[in-house]
Amino acid sequence: MEMCSYRTSENAANVMSLSQQKNNLATHMQTHTGEKPHKCTQCDKAFSCNCHLKNHQRTHTREKPHQCSQCEKAFSQKYVFIIHQRTHTGEKPYQCNQCGKGFSVKTNLLNHMKIHTGERPYQCSQCDKSFSRNSTLANHKRKHT
Repeated sequence: MEMCSYRTSENAANVMSLSQQKNNLATHMQTHTGEKPHKCTQCDKAFSCNCHLKNHQRTHTREKPHQCSQCEKAFSQKYVFIIHQRTHTGEKPYQCNQCGKGFSVKTNLLNHMKIHTGERPYQCSQCDKSFSRNSTLANHKRKHT
């Protein structure tokens, strides 16, 4: 059985009350139990965390409260807005420890690392080719049809 490594960061623990920390742990534990008490009234989706429900509800309302002051694009989710802002600032907080290349999105760094490791986990079921990205495999599969 895999152990859970959930813990409140020191910085967060310094500013959160004990009751807030307990609430965060209780919400986190729902990811293990599968409990999803926060239900959308518009569709059949449910969430373990109320904040995830609020983000989801924006798909129904089309609300986009996070607006870029540089290009006027708007976003429903704050983290997508933050990533977008990096296109203007050039910030690349995720650095490859092998070659030093920087990335604005962590997922892009993880995909890049496969270049160095040689990892190619996406195998074509119709031939012996394998790929480092699922999207590349999907493009490849079109050649078989």
